[in-house]
Order: sequence, then C-alpha cells, then structure tokens
Amino acid sequence: MQHSKALYLFNEGRNFQAYRLLGAHPGPEGTTFRVWAPNAATVSVVGEFNDWRPGVHGLRPLGDSGIWETLVPEAAAHQLYRFAIGTRDGGMLIKSDPYARGIELRPGSAAYVAPPSTHVWGDGEWLARRAAWDWLHAPVNIYEVHAGSWLRHADGRPYLWRELAERLIPYALEMGYTHLELLPVTEHPLDESWGYQTTGYFAPSARYGSPDDLRYFIDACHQAGLGVLLDWVPGHFPQDDWALARYDGTALYEHDDPRLGVHVEWGTHIFNYGRHEVRSFLLSSAHWWLSEFHFDGLRVDAVASMLYLDYSRQDGEWLPNQYGGRENLDAIAFLQALNAMVHGEFPGALTIAEESTAWPQVSRPTWVGGLGFSMKWNMGWMNDSLRYFSRDAVHRHWHHDELTFGQMYAYSENFVLPLSHDEVVHGKRALLDKMPGDDWQRLANLRLLLAWQALTPGKKLLFMGSEFGQWREWSEARELDWYLLAEPAHQGVQRLAADLNRLYRDLPALHEQDFSAAGFTWIDCRDNEQSVLCWLRWARDGRFVVAALNFTPVPRYGYRIGVPQAGRYREILNSDSAWYGGGNLGNGGLLEAAGEGWREWPASLTVTLPPLAAVVLQAE
Repeated sequence: MQHSKALYLFNEGRNFQAYRLLGAHPGPEGTTFRVWAPNAATVSVVGEFNDWRPGVHGLRPLGDSGIWETLVPEAAAHQLYRFAIGTRDGGMLIKSDPYARGIELRPGSAAYVAPPSTHVWGDGEWLARRAAWDWLHAPVNIYEVHAGSWLRHADGRPYLWRELAERLIPYALEMGYTHLELLPVTEHPLDESWGYQTTGYFAPSARYGSPDDLRYFIDACHQAGLGVLLDWVPGHFPQDDWALARYDGTALYEHDDPRLGVHVEWGTHIFNYGRHEVRSFLLSSAHWWLSEFHFDGLRVDAVASMLYLDYSRQDGEWLPNQYGGRENLDAIAFLQALNAMVHGEFPGALTIAEESTAWPQVSRPTWVGGLGFSMKWNMGWMNDSLRYFSRDAVHRHWHHDELTFGQMYAYSENFVLPLSHDEVVHGKRALLDKMPGDDWQRLANLRLLLAWQALTPGKKLLFMGSEFGQWREWSEARELDWYLLAEPAHQGVQRLAADLNRLYRDLPALHEQDFSAAGFTWIDCRDNEQSVLCWLRWARDGRFVVAALNFTPVPRYGYRIGVPQAGRYREILNSDSAWYGGGNLGNGGLLEAAGEGWREWPASLTVTLPPLAAVVLQAE
C-alpha cells in the first residue's frame, strides 16, 4: 500500500493493515518507528539502542495525520524500546507501542523490535478447503483452551507452543473436536485476567514462546485437520499507565467522559469506536491475527458491553446516543465493518459473538441490517440448562420449561451452545460439582448434560477439563486435574465426551440443520411428570435419529415413543453404558418399531430409559 494512501485510509478508519504502517519495522538501514500520537508536543523512541534516553531519537510528524516517524540506524531486531511522549502541558509519558509485534515477558512491558517471520507455512490445502467450507451445515465442535493451564511441566512451567503441538493436537483429534478456541493469547500483564485485559493487540504472549512458535502451532493444527479460533477483546482495555490509557496525554483510544469511556465493574477503558483511527487500529488487529497467523476466526468477547451505552450502569451514569437511545451506534458500525472485512477478506473464517442479550440479528448479514457475525453464543440455553441441571431431580418436573423454552427462539440466530470457562470459575464451581445428588448421580448428571448439549441443535463449545469431569474449579495457576483419569468413573466421562463428539461429527442428522427448524421435531416435550424429553434430529436427505433423555434417577421401563416409521431401530448411544461408568441399563442394541401409532406419530417404540441418561436410536 502506498504511503500516502495508507495514511489517508488510516485517518478514514478504513486501513485494515495499519500494522504495515505503524509500529517498529526493521530493515537494512535500521528500524523505522511510527506511532499515532496526534496531541503530543514531542515524541522520541527510547530503548536498548540509546540507553533509554528521551530526545536522542526524536520522531517527526507526518503532515496532519497524527502519526510520528523516525529511522534509527542503531535499532536492531529483538531490542527493547518504548516511546517517550512529551505532553502539551510539559509532562513526559513513557509508553509501550500499541502496534508492537512482540512484548517482553511479564513483569516487563517494553516492546521489542520483532524480526520478520521465518516460518514457512504448510497449510495451503487447509486454507483452500476452508474457503469453500459450508460451515452452516458442517459440524463445529470447539474445545476451549487456556494455553497456560491445560498442561504444565512438573516444575509448574507452562508448555510452550511447540510442546503443546505434540500433546494438545493429538488429544483434541482423538476426542473428536473440530476446532480449538484459545483464550486470548494477545499479550497481557496479569495472569489472572486470562488475557481479557489486553495490552498487546498485535503481540502474541511471550509466555508460550515466540510469534513464530505460535505460527508453528496453528500450522500443525491445520495440517492435522484442526481449526483454531482466537478469543479477541475489542470491547475494553486496561488502565495501565504505560499502555493505551491516555496515550498522548489525552483520551486517545478511549472516551474522555467516564460515562462513555470507563467500565467501572471491570476497571477498564472502553474504546472510542467513533474515532476513525481507533477503528483502523482494531480492524487491523483482527486482520493481523487472521492474515499473519492464519487463525480460522475470532470469538469476540463481551459484545453486549459494546452495544449498550448503559451496560452495567445506573441512571445518570451513561449518556444516550444522538436519538436519545441506549444503543452505541458507533460500536454497531464498528462490528458491522469488522464482520464485513473478515468475511470479505478471509473466506470461511468464522466470527462468533459472545452476546448475552436479545439484540436482534447478531448473526445475520450486514446487508439486511444485522451485525454480520457467523454465530452467536446461546447464553439463554446455557443459563437455563445449568439452572435445571443444578436442581435435585425430585424438583425437576416443576421446571421442565427450562429445557423446552429454548426451542422457541433456537433458530432466530446461528447459535453456539457454550459450556465455557466463565461457568467454572469465581465460585460457580466445576460442571461436575454443580450436579446434585451423590457421586454416582453427579457423574450421571454430567454425562447427561454432555449428551443434552451434543443432541440439541446448535454448534458446540466445551471448556477444557469438563470433558473428563474435573471436580475443582478451573484456575489459570495450575494444570487440569489429569490425575482423575486414573479413576474409571472419569475415564467413562471422557469416553462418552469423545463418542458424543464423533457422533455429532459423523451423523449428518446431528449437524446439517443445526440452524434450521427443519432439523428438529419434538416427539414429546410434555412429559414433565416423568421428566423425560424425546425428539428427532433430521438430516437434509430425510434421515433422522431419535433422542430420548430421562432427567431423573428412576428407570423408565416400557416407555412408549412415537416415531416416523415402523421397522428396526438400533441403539447407537446410551450414556448409562458401563463403558461410560453407568449402570448398563438399556435396550440390547436392536428394537422393533410397531406400526401401531402413538399420538400424532404413525409408529411407536417401547423402550427402556436408563436413569439420568440419554439414549440415541437410529432407524436401520
């Protein structure tokens, strides 16, 4: 991109590759530094190449663009640097580079001059397939991972990317997942923020190796047939005085008015989405990860906090938009621009919104007025399901609607069914520990919850550790409790999770019409007295499977189920199998559906429903 055009588009909010313009760019004559600081009085770069002395290497303004520039012959790759910004009131700020491609390992926070990548990509076939991928009708089953705590060395060190490639990729494939989703790996100073308080929007965290190590990991995933999504945080940024906050002595990336610019409950700043250069910054960050690291999409964090001006605010603590409403019009325009850019420039890449309200058309195209996301997290399904499963079985018949209500809106968006990290921290307890009853019932309930997720329409997401029944809440400070897999009960949960993943992946009836009402029919949603639900999932060619779930610890013998046709049915999954740690009550493999109708169905089956279990049947 020509220099003048890049500057023009940056100031217009339409430069998607501003990382080529700003930041530190090493070359044969030294390193060129550029930074956006329109309200600065002076700017110089300080670093290991000039003993951190302000004023030695001053930057000059590039016209009225607000960008400052200099070439430092002494600055070389891997050397640390910061910007010294003289403010108009005579002060001096020492700031990190917003466009840094590498930042030193915490507790340090200086940027370093990142050398050009030497990684040679080998995922061309994957990217070509992705571009033609019909994700609407394909299985999408996401394993959500925090890279620093999935597995650790004996001395407590986290695994690096190349080490994770040897362990995590085979595990995810063996378990039947289609994608990994990495909690933010953009650089952040505070481990306890899990990456959600980002300070390096172009810098992979130094905790796990170099930027090329991350490229190696993603490349290895792709060559093995595994997609990788990045959890990305454009909704807010931390108040660290060396980072983005009041970058040139003024509210630059944020709003000056705290009623617009501060998330009080999180202690963070809100981006000023109406400022063109901030839009260029954020859009370029998204472009950077998708183009330079080949991520397969973005899970966008905290979208609801971006959309509403009164998000988590009391009366008098927020400012309405120009029409008097609570909608953040600038954030809406930014999100639409983001999705248009991603889908236009990266065919097959996904954008997934963590959006917790009833905002309409989150996953509908921008050209019909939607936000343009590929999918949206179904927080209503997640909350209702976990609320229901936490109830003692004796009370569940009073709350049957917590499971059935979701079908009223299930196809209003392209939904992902999330059982995520947020549900197993901060006193919420691990999924297994949420379950009621004795240990046997708790394990059976967890197996039933995993089946409920797998058999319900929608793409899937599960946070690491839940697939084998972690008892403790997740902590970023330690690895998962892998020792539990020495116990047969936890081996059983893991086996069921893998079999459910493969069933979802391999049976078109369980994924082809995840987003269409044509893919789901209730057989019976009214048996609240026995807390039983039965339904059909349909493939586009008319093939179907029967799902029957018993949400009580009481076996149901001789239970009659209506089905679309007579003939033989095979029990293809039973979560009460002894192989999964259950009591092995079931239907002996084959069942015969009589031509005798049941309710509105032309044929019927008489089945045994095991306690706290799911049974899946397929017509032969």
